[in-house]
Amino acid sequence: MDPGLRREANSDCCLAASCPRGEAHISLMILTPIPREQLEGALDMFAAQISEPGARAAFGQICATMPERAAGAQAEEHRRDALAFAGRHGVPVHPPGSRPAFNWDGTALDGDTEAYVILHEVAHFALAPAARRGLVDFGLGPGPDTRDRAAAERAVTLPLLEREAEEAEASLLGILWEAALGQPALASFLDQNWLEGLERSAATHFTAVLARLRRRGLADAASLSESAAQPTREIR
Repeated sequence: MDPGLRREANSDCCLAASCPRGEAHISLMILTPIPREQLEGALDMFAAQISEPGARAAFGQICATMPERAAGAQAEEHRRDALAFAGRHGVPVHPPGSRPAFNWDGTALDGDTEAYVILHEVAHFALAPAARRGLVDFGLGPGPDTRDRAAAERAVTLPLLEREAEEAEASLLGILWEAALGQPALASFLDQNWLEGLERSAATHFTAVLARLRRRGLADAASLSESAAQPTREIR
């Protein structure tokens, strides 16, 4: 299941990528579907609104990937690559078939899910301080795969606006890692509604979230390449 991100439908800036988990941890549906024949034009419009060179480069890397999810053997390969990525960065993963009650139960990830969900949760691990890494769903509230929703709600520690900001950062960081790994980052970019508000604030929002990740040393070209390739390095 998609790890849908939370949003408030009445806010241009609260894209699905920026909304807290109390509603939908990575978007379960594209809010404004874009027909395939209109996608290139929409992406060009988005790019034209980005003036910062680094943001334009990051968006170009996302656009160089496929707009559809992998399926079959390729999807399984992507999942295994995502699990290896988590392991390289010191993120524990539950054994297959464990069926934990949460995507992240405070000790390890649920690895029996799609590659992009795994990378999104690794992004949350990277962003969360040590104290929140010990909380179910990182103290952000339940996602759609959460079975013990009451426990996840009790574990919430951040106010709404801070959860929105962290969800946006985790969404974009996971997407950038997908691009670095050669996985369909553009599919996640669309699914997580980064084009919502295309004619208003979408590109500005993207640039601002990317800048926050860069200030944390997580989204420059060198760090993304290192994250994708380095044999062993714990995210701090």
